[in-house]
Amino acid sequence: MSRGDFEGLVAQALDEVPEELAGLIDNVAVFVEDEPPASDPDLLGIYEGIPLTERGHDYGGVLPDRITIYRNPTLAICENVDDVVDEVNITVVHEIAHHFGIDDARLHELGYG
Repeated sequence: MSRGDFEGLVAQALDEVPEELAGLIDNVAVFVEDEPPASDPDLLGIYEGIPLTERGHDYGGVLPDRITIYRNPTLAICENVDDVVDEVNITVVHEIAHHFGIDDARLHELGYG
């Protein structure tokens, strides 16, 4: 799958976030990269920032949080385009959930592990 097509799937997954939640996402930029860090080659996505649940009254003047979705490891675990669509949706929701302060254990319970 081309980079452009993959980026389109990420954009589509973001568009499918319910409006009630999308309106609460604050100061976040989403990126697509081909490869994850060499230290974690199987990583599908990552959230880097300060979750909403940890922001205090003094939060401000900071760079946007960052969500990165990694194309090549996602494609490597998927057998077909439908699998890629599903995995991108799961990964996008997973990383947005971290922005809301939801940890990995809870996400696994909810089926977004």
